[in-house]
Amino acid sequence: MAVLLAYEAGLDAVGSVDHDSVAAARETLEAGTLLGLATTVGCEVRVSFAGTPFATRKLNYPECPGKAYIVFHGIPEDKLDKVEAFLRPLREVRVERTRAMTQRASDLFVKAGLPGLDFDRDVVPLTKLSEGGGITERHLCAAAARSLQKAGDPVTLLSERLDLEVPVHLHARLTDDANPHRFYDLVGLLKTTLLDQVFLEPSDEECPPVVATVAFARSVGAIPAYAYLGDVGQSPTGDKKAEHFEDVYLDELVEALEGLGFSALTYMPPRNTLAQLLRLQKLCSRFGLLEISGVDINSSRQSFHCPEVLQPEFAHLNESTWALVAHEKLAALSPEQGFFHPRNPLAGAPLAARIAAYARSGRAMNPRRSSSVPLPQLEKDTL
Repeated sequence: MAVLLAYEAGLDAVGSVDHDSVAAARETLEAGTLLGLATTVGCEVRVSFAGTPFATRKLNYPECPGKAYIVFHGIPEDKLDKVEAFLRPLREVRVERTRAMTQRASDLFVKAGLPGLDFDRDVVPLTKLSEGGGITERHLCAAAARSLQKAGDPVTLLSERLDLEVPVHLHARLTDDANPHRFYDLVGLLKTTLLDQVFLEPSDEECPPVVATVAFARSVGAIPAYAYLGDVGQSPTGDKKAEHFEDVYLDELVEALEGLGFSALTYMPPRNTLAQLLRLQKLCSRFGLLEISGVDINSSRQSFHCPEVLQPEFAHLNESTWALVAHEKLAALSPEQGFFHPRNPLAGAPLAARIAAYARSGRAMNPRRSSSVPLPQLEKDTL
């Protein structure tokens, strides 16, 4: 359905990146082949920065200093099983932590005279755990939202029973019977209010060391990317509080990424200001990091359109997308054709020239037959 909606929105490429899971990857690839839409697949995992200069700093994981989200981009199809084997134990630990958080939320509800929550009854059915899918705090918030809606007026229950503040703009949305997005608005509100009261920090079992995790990503031909969050003002999905993150020490962080094994930095143009992203782009260029763009679809209010990438300041992100598509298909045919493989024939060329070469290959590929991707060639003036 995600691929179909991307196709109907007029996109030329679509990606699947799930938390702790690649269970949607092959379905995404198959759907792209059927529709003639270029595809790329990956996963998002959380890592520990213990033992690095950022061990106690707030990175991109709001609740957990010293821990961060990273992305394995462009996983070759023949390596998906290896990635799943790496992710499975992380997912299992997360299930038990989410079970414990569900109990904490249930205790709050019962104390407030509301029906309690049960992990297996209320949360698990909202997930695809039985099919290898992941579970996140959003599933817990969705279960809590459903329970509140069944119990009465959620706004009244939140303010009077749970003593949670409902912002004025959300109050209007949550009390509007004609609002088709009301459930997702409520989920977003609970993520910024209720979650603080029930959150349990993940252990190192759930967040493996950053260097080892990045090394694994490279070993399977994926492109490890740090996921930039940046200081948040107005959240596009309504589920992030205004907070300060990496911006105060961004120069130091980006400079350190290559030494930690990262090849790329990924970000979402709608989430940040133009000034933030122009600064980020200069740092990526300075330290040779591939820029990859993608946007979370966390709410029915969001569109599959991202007008920001049509602006001249972000045109290069479209090139990166096509380069990523070509990398993924070529690395599955021959690991040495992976974009960052040390024995890649183009390894000595400037980053911009390699991106352009791979982007041309991605565009030239027949998306209904991934093996049709041509080998990338440098322009004559870069030889």
